[in-house]
Amino acid sequence: MASVGGKRSKKKNPRDKDLTSRYLSGAIEEDRLDAVERFSGRDASAQQRKMEQTSLLRLAEEAVDTNFDQLPIGQVIQVYSLFVDVQFEGIDWLCVVRKTLSKLYERPIVGDLVRFRDTGMKDERGRPEAVIEQVLPRKTVLTRSDSFKSIVQQPIVANAKQMLIVTSLKEPRIKWGIIDRMIVAAQGGGLKPILCMNKMDLVNDKEMEFARTALQHYRTLGAHTLETSVVQNLGLAELRELLRDGPTVLAGQSGVGKSSLINAIEPNLDLRTGAISGYTGKGRHTTSSAKRYRLSNGSDVIDTPGVKLFGLWGVSADNLTTYFPDVVNGTAPPWRVESYEKIFESLPR
Repeated sequence: MASVGGKRSKKKNPRDKDLTSRYLSGAIEEDRLDAVERFSGRDASAQQRKMEQTSLLRLAEEAVDTNFDQLPIGQVIQVYSLFVDVQFEGIDWLCVVRKTLSKLYERPIVGDLVRFRDTGMKDERGRPEAVIEQVLPRKTVLTRSDSFKSIVQQPIVANAKQMLIVTSLKEPRIKWGIIDRMIVAAQGGGLKPILCMNKMDLVNDKEMEFARTALQHYRTLGAHTLETSVVQNLGLAELRELLRDGPTVLAGQSGVGKSSLINAIEPNLDLRTGAISGYTGKGRHTTSSAKRYRLSNGSDVIDTPGVKLFGLWGVSADNLTTYFPDVVNGTAPPWRVESYEKIFESLPR
């Protein structure tokens, strides 16, 4: 075998050959192969972590009793390519999904309630490990969309109750089309929309008058609205109370101050960090770009930093007018009419 950099290549052991043959035959997924081979370090601790990871993945492939009624029910707080973080009675579990479940149904998403089976093992951080056996029916669902006209949508958040849509008139400039699409996405997914006009300390009197007129119009459409400013401590107490009615999905274009708002009412929570460590290496393989955080008042917020556009769940060209009653009755401001027309053109017919 050819050498690289003047060094002789290490000969594969029988187990590595077996792994390669299983991959070539289609018996193992490419990302699973990558996850296993990534931890081929020479030190004993790396080898031990590799063995523990492989054992957990193998448990997901074993046949088990299908009587799930007695299994505990936890909630998914973050999802990765191979692993799922589940919280149960205040304890975080590192889980994998039963292979038959992932083949027959959609994979779990953040907010899902799942039944899981304890494996009796723990990872190097001391977290118990388990296999997810069942995903319970969802009450609400949000999807992501990679482009405005995307038809294929990927569910990312389940069982949230409301969406906090943060925007600002300045820094960055407001984009009404994105706000209206987020409101439709929330209502279509079964969530209550909350429109938060942030950075009110930056606007002048004329801009403030316009902002309040716009917020009043959205209130006539059933959306809750509020004005906030971290600099002026404006609206933070109201926001804290609104979040009690969660779980709440955080949404808004980059730079509008979502993280600053949440960190202002919850100083110990830093949404801008979120570094992932552990033997799974799963920080580089996040698939949902969503994570649930527990606030000190017991309510939950779900951050979706990687989502540029939410999909329109259950929304079609035939029922779009349901979400734009002001366009139908002729009371819509110009930007609402434009939003309606743009969304209508993006929907399949």
